[in-house]
Amino acid sequence: MANGKVENGGVFSSETFNGGKDVFSSKASDASTADHLVMMVHGILGSASDWKFGAEQFVRNLPDKVFVHCSERNMAKLTLDGVDIMGERLAEEVLDLTKRKPGLKKISFVAHSVGGVVARYAIGKLYRPPRAENVEKFSDDTSEEWLKGTIAGLEPINFITVASPHLGSRGNKQVPFLFGVTAFEKAAGLCVHWIFKRTGRHLFLNEDEGKPPLLRRMVEDDVELRFMSALGSFKRRVAYSNVGYDRILFVLTSSIRRNNELPKWEDSLNEKYPHIVYQEHCKACDSEQGECVVKEDDCLDKLEEELVTGLSRVSWEKIDVSFHSSRNRFAAHSVIQVKDQYMHAEGADVIQHMIDNFLS
Repeated sequence: MANGKVENGGVFSSETFNGGKDVFSSKASDASTADHLVMMVHGILGSASDWKFGAEQFVRNLPDKVFVHCSERNMAKLTLDGVDIMGERLAEEVLDLTKRKPGLKKISFVAHSVGGVVARYAIGKLYRPPRAENVEKFSDDTSEEWLKGTIAGLEPINFITVASPHLGSRGNKQVPFLFGVTAFEKAAGLCVHWIFKRTGRHLFLNEDEGKPPLLRRMVEDDVELRFMSALGSFKRRVAYSNVGYDRILFVLTSSIRRNNELPKWEDSLNEKYPHIVYQEHCKACDSEQGECVVKEDDCLDKLEEELVTGLSRVSWEKIDVSFHSSRNRFAAHSVIQVKDQYMHAEGADVIQHMIDNFLS
């Protein structure tokens, strides 16, 4: 490691040789007892520093519980290599961390933008079904959730995404800066690879080397990659979404909803979280068992509908956020993450909401 420094509030920040960031309590006793790895994953063309504020707030609020690592393996242009390649790198990064920190017992992910989809790929790679040795490892745990399997040998707790394109970016109005113009959206799907390379093709749900679109394959398990089993192994799955002014993503793709499922947003729900305007707990449903009643939606196409249906087989907490009265509302995609501590400070209540509801 290199460039270690103590931040305000007793938070120790240490930059790794690859440009990542470890954040933990500066008190030796707190650092030694923290057994919960929190992997923070940035978005496209991003870097580990994008989660600097969020990481420090997590450690400051949960000093003896969490060890935060801001991902380093997919920074800048490497985010254009494709969701699968990035997912493989992230999985390797997690495994390296577990070797470096053998005292870790739990794992959570907090991922922004495309990082949420990359994290879903990585956990599919890292998932292992329950085995006999896990029974001994977690025998003192009163919960039985871990019996669903482990992630990199750790108990999966929280899987949190922040403005992530779970349904991709090709559908009607899913990318707001294309203004919902069908011709623009079709053209973008054809030429997106010129700018965003393989990642762009994956997000616009193009076929992947003769196979179905990658995001479509990621709502199922296969022999090697257990995407949905991995997602279902976490105690909580949470999707934070901007309800407006997000120039990168429409709320449908980030909140895993159909158009006719969008709620009516009003004022904030709590003075402590002035920008959170709606929360709902969506139970898992199984369409094959007739548990889901789906109304026809003229907004989603067949492929997007398959993504919604697949991801709805596990429960989700959906948290809707609005910066409509904020100075930087047109930068909502970054404000919701507090990418810059000073420019995007209005999103701090969203980070605090994550922490206050975090199962550690």
